Amino acid sequence: MLESFKRLFAAKPDEPDYAEVGNWAQQRGYALKRVRGESGFVIDGALDDKPWRLEWGPPQRDYIAGRELRVRMELELPSDAQMLLLSRPLMNALERKTFEEFTDNVQTQVGTKTPEEMRWLVMFPKVNLSGFKTLRARFGAVASMAEAGLAWLSGPLGHALERASNDLLKNDPPFVLMTLRGRAYLRMQLATPDAQDIAAALAIYETAVKQALAIGGAVGGHSGGKSHDWDPSSQSTAWQTMHPDDSGPPRKR
Repeated sequence: MLESFKRLFAAKPDEPDYAEVGNWAQQRGYALKRVRGESGFVIDGALDDKPWRLEWGPPQRDYIAGRELRVRMELELPSDAQMLLLSRPLMNALERKTFEEFTDNVQTQVGTKTPEEMRWLVMFPKVNLSGFKTLRARFGAVASMAEAGLAWLSGPLGHALERASNDLLKNDPPFVLMTLRGRAYLRMQLATPDAQDIAAALAIYETAVKQALAIGGAVGGHSGGKSHDWDPSSQSTAWQTMHPDDSGPPRKR
């Protein structure tokens, strides 16, 4: 049985080998599918019966080189629960790029074609991480409501990021966590699809989701309820889905 499974995900000539990741996914009840026509794969899974989708393949942002790991989940968070965390070198680079682009073009406002990661650095207040020695040295954050952003990063998520700073994120690769239009996203540079790295990234993401849901409940109660005005059929500039051989919505376990 195991040998048959390995052959299923073993590489064909001139194709990458995803056997290790496929084995990891199968052990956890996830579904891995290769992406048709390019190097990459999709894994569908769930957290507390809420489906998520993980993708590894060509980057969708120019600040990521080589290959990109992406994870997303629909959470139905309040529309004003918009929070963004970036690795510190990436935040500094995007701030410089934003300033240079709009200074050179003599523009006075950020255009809608600019990725949210850059627009939010201009639009939203920074989260004060002065009380978190490791986090403030390795990450930066902004949020539509700074207090919500600080609460998101406090506790379990902050601890998870601190641990990752000595392992998965020790070399400060481009790394993004954000909540946008009711969804939660992770995006990071990952040259090779190592199962241990993917598991570590997913653990951070699931911690971020749980914290976001807790914050979202508080924000929703304060603002009078959750937002349901996001149309899932519309295309967000924050995510462009790769199409696997067997496409379809993430399944529930």
